Amino acid sequence: MKPKTLILVIVIIVALVLLKIFYLSPIKAKAGAAAGVQQTALIRATIVKKMELDNVITSSGSMLANEEVTLNPETAGKITAILFKEGAEVQKGQLLVKLDDDDLQATLAKQMAIQRINEEKERDLKALLAIKGVSQEEYDLALSVVQQAKADIDLTQAQIAKTEIRAPFNATIGLKSVSEGDFISSSDMIATVEQLNPMKIDFSVPEKYSSQVHVNDSVFVKIAGTGHRYVGKVYAFDPKIDAATRALKVRALVDNSKHEIFAGSYAEVTLVLHTENSVVVPSMAVIAGLRGQTAFMVDSGKAKLVPITIGIRTDSSVEVLTGLKAGDTIATSGIMALKTGMKVKIQNLKKLK
Repeated sequence: MKPKTLILVIVIIVALVLLKIFYLSPIKAKAGAAAGVQQTALIRATIVKKMELDNVITSSGSMLANEEVTLNPETAGKITAILFKEGAEVQKGQLLVKLDDDDLQATLAKQMAIQRINEEKERDLKALLAIKGVSQEEYDLALSVVQQAKADIDLTQAQIAKTEIRAPFNATIGLKSVSEGDFISSSDMIATVEQLNPMKIDFSVPEKYSSQVHVNDSVFVKIAGTGHRYVGKVYAFDPKIDAATRALKVRALVDNSKHEIFAGSYAEVTLVLHTENSVVVPSMAVIAGLRGQTAFMVDSGKAKLVPITIGIRTDSSVEVLTGLKAGDTIATSGIMALKTGMKVKIQNLKKLK
């Protein structure tokens, strides 16, 4: 190797060594120092406790009459009288429609006349039986005739009763579909009667909330037709989940003493569900991922990612069913920079209220 080339190589090697010593080494040191600082994260945290949590569920429903019956005759016949006014209040047992019963009344009059004769004969034979004037068999035969005639009278009276259509309960009667003189059969509708106070409302609650619905829970009902808000009470619900909708059908009663609500009206229903002794965390502490929800718990000054299952959600809180317990400390800010095992420094530690 030529002397000039050797000297050039030596100069280049020395320059590279000096570059490493005076330039690259400080950069690595600074990078290492910076990495060391990043291992301690500054976060905000909350101590979890159990509390009561209200969950507001909004649903839609339809208003129903408390009781509703379609009036149909039990027997065919000609209408001789309509004794109600459309849209009026009717009382239980009130006669509403009368069908022609002339033939039945004639039959009844004949049967009652015959019955009077049979009863007189039975009384005479009974007196004779007391003095051994007739045999027991003769008297028993006369008594059976009386009883049979009474049964015939009862049957005719029952048939006459079927020509009278009466109100089944206190209610409001709707518009009539027939007129006097019409010949109707049991398939013909006369009118409907509806008990409008209180009113029923049917609505559905998602399956996951079904165990939190109880009788006497309050509901708030807004009727589209009136714009008013009414308060009701849950009084019953189905004993099963609807397989098609995966929801529980619930029924509530709403006061309608002012008769402002009509059956069939569309209604918006708000149901407030109460849960007691629930583990609740701020919504910002929950991390949603492909495998479910997680949260960072602070354990011995280090971050620990724990899987959780959640229940009720509100605007600011989430119910935690599994994964956390009262007294745990969870991170509420600086979450995105955290990793399991990373040291943390908590500022402004808060206890969930």
